[in-house]
Amino acid sequence: MSWFEKLLIVVAMVLFMEVFAWATHKYVMHGWGWGWHRSHHEPHEGAFERNDLYAVTFAVIVVALFAVGTIWEPVWWAALGITVYGAIYAFVHDMLVHQRFGMRWVPRRGYFKRLHQAHRLHHAVKTKDGGVSFGFLFAPDPVRLKRRLAERADA
Repeated sequence: MSWFEKLLIVVAMVLFMEVFAWATHKYVMHGWGWGWHRSHHEPHEGAFERNDLYAVTFAVIVVALFAVGTIWEPVWWAALGITVYGAIYAFVHDMLVHQRFGMRWVPRRGYFKRLHQAHRLHHAVKTKDGGVSFGFLFAPDPVRLKRRLAERADA
């Protein structure tokens, strides 16, 4: 494989993972998988929450993909793309938004502020139903999200 093909697979997987993460968050975590995810919408003590079992599950899958990738190279590069997405997710979601692992920066403008606001608005809803903004790297306009939350509260 050429370096361009490898790069293309990695970038494609990062983009794919945002779509996959959105769908998994909306339909699994806020659906039949709410039992694990609920802990993420409630106050908790300690460094870990039950929701972290999702990260463990996804990590096991990626390790298996790396193993398969030793036999079929494109799968290895796909696994790397998923890992890159996971690293971006850990920074944006866990460290930036939820300030885990000692990070205490709150963005005041730009893209990171929009991400931070969109995810905070997601957490304004404490139940599995009625939430907004299920993506992690694409953040809808916070003004629209607030409007949608208000409309749902009125209904």
